[in-house]
Amino acid sequence: MKQIPALVISGYLGSGKTTLVRRLLESCQASGVRAAFISNEFGELGVDQALLGGIGETFVEMAGGCVCCALNDELYETLIALRETVDPDRIIIECSGVAVPHDVQIVFYQPPIRDWISEEAVVTVVNAEQVAEGRDLDGAFVEQLEGTDLVILNKLDLTPEADPEVLKSTLRQITPDAPIIGAQHADVDLRLLLSPEEARAPSTAEVTHRHHHHHHETVVSEVITIPDGQHEDALIARLSALGALRVKGFANLASGPMTIQGVGRRIEAIPLEYPVVSDMMGRVVVIRRA
Repeated sequence: MKQIPALVISGYLGSGKTTLVRRLLESCQASGVRAAFISNEFGELGVDQALLGGIGETFVEMAGGCVCCALNDELYETLIALRETVDPDRIIIECSGVAVPHDVQIVFYQPPIRDWISEEAVVTVVNAEQVAEGRDLDGAFVEQLEGTDLVILNKLDLTPEADPEVLKSTLRQITPDAPIIGAQHADVDLRLLLSPEEARAPSTAEVTHRHHHHHHETVVSEVITIPDGQHEDALIARLSALGALRVKGFANLASGPMTIQGVGRRIEAIPLEYPVVSDMMGRVVVIRRA
């Protein structure tokens, strides 16, 4: 039976997971690896799919919930369907920003999936600016780090005044054993994430022992409509006033078509590099605390 490795990408809202996934899928595509990508996006729009520019042969988006809770059965069925219809060489799962990856891994240990998942690893992406500011370093953030195999301390370019070793020291208080790699724009040596290594599925007793309950931070998602021709400064001011944890979407501004992305106080309008479907333009997903 063909064995398929699985990689789970975890990370708090705005850490840079989608950028990392794009790099992974581009690498797989360039090397001829047949990669299947499953996204669990909290917002109602398929923004991550559009941001990925259609890369990858298979895209399964599970929107409007958390893959490790309400959509757990759906993930199980999706993995089986992928095996039967696509038979990929590798599976990549991007968790939502408020999901805990351990409960995604539980699905890998269930029959018949455990018979053909050759390895499963969790990579957690962390926003260096969030750590430097001491912002939202509890709840889901801690639980994501506690179950990770590798940490990517991303967006170090946004914290020029902070010592990366001090930031890493903060993370090691939560996850002392996981390697921590510094990065900008999620640019890391992808061999660290894609090279195969042997793994075994734990017994039922081990699964029970490792399982733990977790909570989700109370967040809500809404879609904001952006009229064409709006000025960038006015839009950023409007979005900043909402107090969002995460902002992601597309808009036709006075300066041209833009990708709108933001985390915490930082909101940016970046020139769009590739076309998106028309009904995605002028709509921005805002994720904020309830």
